[in-house]
Amino acid sequence: MELADILSQDSIIACAKVASKRQLLQLLADRAAELTGLDAQLVFETLQNREQLGSTGLGNGIAIPHGKIKGLPHVTALFVRLAQPIDFDAVDDQPVDLVVMLLAPEGSGADHLKALSRVARLLRADGVVEKLRTTKEVDKLRDILTTPLEATHAA
Repeated sequence: MELADILSQDSIIACAKVASKRQLLQLLADRAAELTGLDAQLVFETLQNREQLGSTGLGNGIAIPHGKIKGLPHVTALFVRLAQPIDFDAVDDQPVDLVVMLLAPEGSGADHLKALSRVARLLRADGVVEKLRTTKEVDKLRDILTTPLEATHAA
């Protein structure tokens, strides 16, 4: 599974202005609802419930909030680059400014895990995070996120 398959141009928000984790999760839920037809409150509650199990803030300013939703046809991703970092209860206590949200259908264990793994690997690749932090154009952000890692290392 490639990110290009689950991350559309409309799934990228280049310079979001939110002041809290709750506002961020609401922004993600609202955009996911627009793109998938799901109920925004259901998406918000799914993300919120997952965060209560433990923060999805991975460290280095990165968070990958995620959850499974009944009735979702396929794995869906959203990317948000925040205008200002926010507190996200990340494992390293650093504020978060890069967020990849993943939603998966209930019962999609392997696809959900593949998507999480792909995103985590991408965000650990040399130079990717720096490029995401310095790029403002949605199409360029999507290019960075969807370029296969093999191509990134070859460049």
